[in-house]
Amino acid sequence: MSIATTIAEKAQSMIPLEMQIRGAHMYDKTRRIVTRTDGQKIFTETPIPPVDEVALADIDLSNPFLYRQGMWRSYFERVRNEAPVHFRPESPFGPFWSVTRHADIIAVDKNHEAFSAEPFIIIGKPPRFMDIAMFIAMDPPQHDKQRAAVQGVVAPKNLREMEGLIRSRVREVLDGLPVDEPFDWVNAVSIELTARMLATLLDFPYEDRHKLVEWSDLATSMEEANGGPSDNDKVFREMAAMAQGLSSLWRDKAARTAGGEDPGFDLITMLQSNDDTKDLLDNRPMEFLGNLVLLIVGGNDTTRNSMSGGVLALNQYPDQFEKLKANHDLIPNAVSEIIRWQTPLAYMRRIAKKDVILNGQFIRKGDKVVMWYASGNRDERVFDRPDELIIDRSNARNHIAFGFGVHRCMGNRLAELQLRILWEELLVRFDDIEVVGEPEYAQSNFVRGISKMMVRLSPKQDK
Repeated sequence: MSIATTIAEKAQSMIPLEMQIRGAHMYDKTRRIVTRTDGQKIFTETPIPPVDEVALADIDLSNPFLYRQGMWRSYFERVRNEAPVHFRPESPFGPFWSVTRHADIIAVDKNHEAFSAEPFIIIGKPPRFMDIAMFIAMDPPQHDKQRAAVQGVVAPKNLREMEGLIRSRVREVLDGLPVDEPFDWVNAVSIELTARMLATLLDFPYEDRHKLVEWSDLATSMEEANGGPSDNDKVFREMAAMAQGLSSLWRDKAARTAGGEDPGFDLITMLQSNDDTKDLLDNRPMEFLGNLVLLIVGGNDTTRNSMSGGVLALNQYPDQFEKLKANHDLIPNAVSEIIRWQTPLAYMRRIAKKDVILNGQFIRKGDKVVMWYASGNRDERVFDRPDELIIDRSNARNHIAFGFGVHRCMGNRLAELQLRILWEELLVRFDDIEVVGEPEYAQSNFVRGISKMMVRLSPKQDK
């Protein structure tokens, strides 16, 4: 560790976390005023042309409006076929390589010795002082130590114990939904169920559970990081509130445990019980915040957007919906296929640690490399008729939506469990879930999120 890093960590440990963020906000606001960039947006939405009207070298897969305008499939298909390892020399996020085929993505993702996850896993760079450390953006061995501290919460034994709680909450939410009238599925079901699970995993006050979803959305919508529609001032204000809330949660949990309360088996307790992470808040507060943000985002985006994406997919492929209604044993495989089809997080980024040749392309040390999972999960070389939802697809579990290698999503089994239970309970209650109107999509090149989707439920008829 360098002397500068040691001094920075010492200074951070002496200043309350929320005060550090407020100070960073003042710095950022002053910087924007001095550079005359205050209030200026990086991205303005314009119609994206058909891909065959764009020169191959001019294709920019980082455009945050590709998903919202429904153009992403054709753009990725062309790059996969004509330049599977594609270089974009200029973009709002700087130069980067796009890796778009399934096999090449796996080759990069599993080779952490040649491709580093540090310092970020998003294509851009967050505002200064928001570039907080988290273990998903660390390389072994530091990554392995911090991941190990929380991995146990999703161990098979704990998932079995969680199943009853998840099912009871799914039933409670579904039983409260209106029937035969339109409502927003995203808000009423996807967000609500996700918030309940996050509160459980973090032992967070249940009545304040929606704050966790709001904080997750905030952390994944920074314009400089992934093209989101964020406002820097709002980001800093809300991050300060999040830091204060999570710090209070940590200290309250520590005090209750010290007072003799059963520590439980939540993520906060596990971090506090592990020698590699128990000092995070006191000695490495920004790393504390980064890891809590990571756990919140990880528990939010995959499950929430797959809950919405599954309903949309089955509406677009009604024959598959009928097949699922007729055979509930297909639900586990359908869940894998829904995750493949939706791919809630579009990519992860790496940095080449040395000169590498990948699929005939020479990648230099220091180059930014983006693994487009959303493209790999539609790779015709792996999946037959990849743009279709096929709930009994034989190789649906070969999807790479959870990543691959040491950074593979640790909560993948929990996400699958939540989705399985949701569809089990949906199919015994409703004859149909009809999407009414066009869904609305998030502005982002990272999160493939559905922000609003109106549906109408038809109840089961007595026979």
